[in-house]
Amino acid sequence: MTPTLRTARLLFLPYRPEDEDAFVGLLSDEVVCRWMGQERCSEADIRTVYRSILTDVYGKNLFDVWGVWSDGDYIGHAEIKKTGNVDGHEAIAALVRRHWGRGLGSELVQGLLTYAADTLGLEEVYGMVGAENTASLALCERLGFRHVRDVVSDTGAVTKMLVVSTVKGAPVSSGNSYRDR
Repeated sequence: MTPTLRTARLLFLPYRPEDEDAFVGLLSDEVVCRWMGQERCSEADIRTVYRSILTDVYGKNLFDVWGVWSDGDYIGHAEIKKTGNVDGHEAIAALVRRHWGRGLGSELVQGLLTYAADTLGLEEVYGMVGAENTASLALCERLGFRHVRDVVSDTGAVTKMLVVSTVKGAPVSSGNSYRDR
């Protein structure tokens, strides 16, 4: 069961039926979708995905997924789940565009990493970031992520696969930052 998480400014809550419009708003933003590396979907498709979170993901305890709130305002989405790209878990985070540039993305990702280490017992977590998403790549570098490899889609788009240690006292960077590639 997905737990409630707290950081200094953020509250991670499992989604509720009444959060559907906030989720749809986030994933209806073409710019947010581009930086998440996905095509913008129709509102009907986004609503179908949302309902599957409530029924399938939560109902079958598939992975942890949250709506993220600050002072009662929906600011984004967070997940941590097994990834098919490597043998490990991936952190996924997205912010509503009007909340960009306030340090909330760093706090959100750090909250996921803390949960991964302290609750799930993971020693590392992966992230996938579009090569052109310089703001998210800089955030990941500050948090100690290092480049694993580039993943090139059928369209030629490049996504950086990154990994970070969640072990306390581990070096922040191994010297293999995404800029080395």
